[in-house]
Amino acid sequence: MRPLLTRWFARRAPSNEVDDLVQDVFLRIIKRGGTNELDHFQAYVFETASSVLKDRMRSRNVRHSDQHEEFDAERHAPSTPGAEELLISQQALELTSRILLELPERSRTIFILRRVEGLPIALIGRRLGLSVSAVEKHMQRATRHLLSRMEALR
Repeated sequence: MRPLLTRWFARRAPSNEVDDLVQDVFLRIIKRGGTNELDHFQAYVFETASSVLKDRMRSRNVRHSDQHEEFDAERHAPSTPGAEELLISQQALELTSRILLELPERSRTIFILRRVEGLPIALIGRRLGLSVSAVEKHMQRATRHLLSRMEALR
C-alpha cells in the first residue's frame, strides 16, 4: 500500500510532507486494531488517507503554518554586543544608578522591586506594609524623577 499512498499524497500535498502523511495513515490503521473484518481494505486505507490529509490541512490553517518563518541561526541568533555597545550600556546603567540614588530610600526600593525584580505591586505593598495605592504613588514619583533627570541630561 505504501507506493499507492505515496503517489496519492504526492498529487495532493507538498512533497516534503508525503512520507509523514503515509506514516500517519499507517499509525491510524494500527491504532484501529483488527482490520481482518474489513471487506474493502484498500478503500478503508484511502478513506483514512483522506482524513489524514484533511486533518493536516485543518491544523495548518489553525496554526497559520504557512506564515511561519524558518529559523535561521545567522538572522535569529542573538548578536554579541561590540565594545562600543557595552560601554554605552555600562554608562547608561551607571547614570541610572546615580539618578536612582537621588530618590528617597522607600521610592528607590519600590522602583527596584517592581522594575528590576519584577514583583507585583500588591506583593511589594504586603512586603513593605503599604497599600497598593501608596506603592503606585512611589512608583509614579520614581518614574517621573528618572524620566525628568534623563531628559535634562540629554
